[in-house]
Amino acid sequence: MATSRRQFLTMASLGAMGAGLGLAGCSRGGGGGTGGGGGGGEDGVGLTFTWWGNEVRNANTSEMIAAYVEANPGITIEEQPGEWASYWDRLATQTAGNTAPDVIQMDMAYISEYGQRGALLDLAEHGIDVSGFVEGTEASGDIEGKNYGVNAGINTPVIMVHADLLEELGIEMPDDTTWTWDDWLELATSISEASGGDVIGTSTFISNDSMLSGWLRQQGKELFVPGNEPGFTVDDIVTWLEYHQQFADAGAIPSPSQITEDSSVPLDQSMFVTGRTAMSMWWSNQLEAVEAAAGKEFAFLRFPSIAGDALQRKAWYKASMLWSVSARTAHPEESVALINWLINSTEANEIQLAERGIPANSEVASAIEPLLSDGQQRVLTFINDIVPELGETPIAPPPGGGQLSPLLLRYATDMLFGNIGAREAAEGFYDELTAALGA
Repeated sequence: MATSRRQFLTMASLGAMGAGLGLAGCSRGGGGGTGGGGGGGEDGVGLTFTWWGNEVRNANTSEMIAAYVEANPGITIEEQPGEWASYWDRLATQTAGNTAPDVIQMDMAYISEYGQRGALLDLAEHGIDVSGFVEGTEASGDIEGKNYGVNAGINTPVIMVHADLLEELGIEMPDDTTWTWDDWLELATSISEASGGDVIGTSTFISNDSMLSGWLRQQGKELFVPGNEPGFTVDDIVTWLEYHQQFADAGAIPSPSQITEDSSVPLDQSMFVTGRTAMSMWWSNQLEAVEAAAGKEFAFLRFPSIAGDALQRKAWYKASMLWSVSARTAHPEESVALINWLINSTEANEIQLAERGIPANSEVASAIEPLLSDGQQRVLTFINDIVPELGETPIAPPPGGGQLSPLLLRYATDMLFGNIGAREAAEGFYDELTAALGA
């Protein structure tokens, strides 16, 4: 099944999860549910382990599981791999039926949905070990004083660039330690103009939550604040949309029809991968997959700052995904022990490498560095270089927060088509988002 750019980048909204979880009766750690795992033999422990992924991740994960089982007699692990498109529907059904897997690959967009509804174990109560984690990565899954998930790999937003296209057009690469958001607009416009429109300056980032987050954070605001509320105002979104309208007016982003089409095509057919746009926002751990799809190497840049100073970017490390444990598991200690091995053992990460992102455990990351591919080593260097630019880690999106990007895309596209103005789009988006949050 081909993965679209939107699925690959933003991992589409969970949709109907909300009330369908039916979690009111969940208990924590060894209640009446099976946790999906059942027994592991007469004296053994049987765990179930679910994740979404691709062929490479599936093979790596199976190999890690086999190594763990071999080193831990008496443990058996049932594998439940899946694809993103069906993963969340299956997990919601399992959770509602009290048959959720013991160990769950979780996403930042939905950890609050599951955690605050009582579906996930508090890992801190059962010996999770993040003592070796890089500062700013150890609390990714902390929500209201409980740890519902632990960082499976470090990610950070990057701007990928067709450096060869810029060279052909006689355009210099920007200094990403000093460039501003206005510089991004100027650069994208110059690319479109120099190419005669054959190459559009940048893929749109109008509904990209990470770019919106970076822009807001540089103004002392956030996407979300405690209390399940947006950390921004309607006026903030008006300004954000008007900024993008300047890109549209200059021909520096694709047309609204192209934006709509590009959001659903397979990765290898996307406008950036095929060279029809010169720049695009991605997550750092996606570099290798994007380069493989394009058959070429990309440069990547820091996202801009308002001040023109990378030290004021308020960058952050995001968990590419998290490891969580079902609150219904019959084996909380064994499940957490498996996660501790996944995040803290060199053996596991020599198998996984950086496919799930750079390991958050700094000693493990250093140990596997010689084994990383060229692309992964470039990402590791970037991850290390931006340490002075890091701000506080954003809180996890609250229940309903996963609706932000799809809602903003809908209203922003309507604006770009000329059907509504920036303020009407901002108000409609804000009203629907706050309704989804229950704010």
